[in-house]
Amino acid sequence: SIIGPEGAGWFAQPIEGMDDFDGLKIRFAGIGGKVLEKLGASVTMVPGGEIYQALERKTIDATEFSQPAIDKMLGLDQIIKNYIMPGWHQTLTTSHLLVNKDTWDKLEPQTRALIEMGCESATLKGFAESEWAQPTALRDYEKEGVTAQTLPEPVLRELQKVTNEVLDEIAAKDEMFKRVLTSQREFMEHHSIWHSKGYLPRDFYQYD
Repeated sequence: SIIGPEGAGWFAQPIEGMDDFDGLKIRFAGIGGKVLEKLGASVTMVPGGEIYQALERKTIDATEFSQPAIDKMLGLDQIIKNYIMPGWHQTLTTSHLLVNKDTWDKLEPQTRALIEMGCESATLKGFAESEWAQPTALRDYEKEGVTAQTLPEPVLRELQKVTNEVLDEIAAKDEMFKRVLTSQREFMEHHSIWHSKGYLPRDFYQYD
């Protein structure tokens, strides 16, 4: 399955510049956490079920978790009223069904086709439902007094720069990571002509 971008997280204070990450105590996962560490943040991994309490007790200043609708299930908007977007660290989420190849090869073609069709259907349905749930959650947040802040472009550009530095550092130590990263960057380069020319600019995505 595939769902769209996450939020950048819930922060006690708005993020206006890169210095705002320095000294921040934040729950952040994965490579994004390594990026924030480079910027001076104190990064920790709090289990999802303990994030609410950690924010309530102020053991952390900020957290990321998932998309707006999923974060709402955790009640994070009850503790912090400043939601930062977009999720620069995770522009989409994929879930996978892994099947042992020997087992897969033993299945009847009809059974394999049913599994593939089921996965394709779940992917399409999950993405469609998610794309409705996120704006609905954001509008609910607005009614509750939550500010959904968009990160300034200079901050996003700097995060992009530091992220690429971190990716290159990991790739230098991990051959498999390097192969995957190279493949992803090649796809981005190939797709860029369509992305830049085929889609309207974002400010067209409105009706007056």
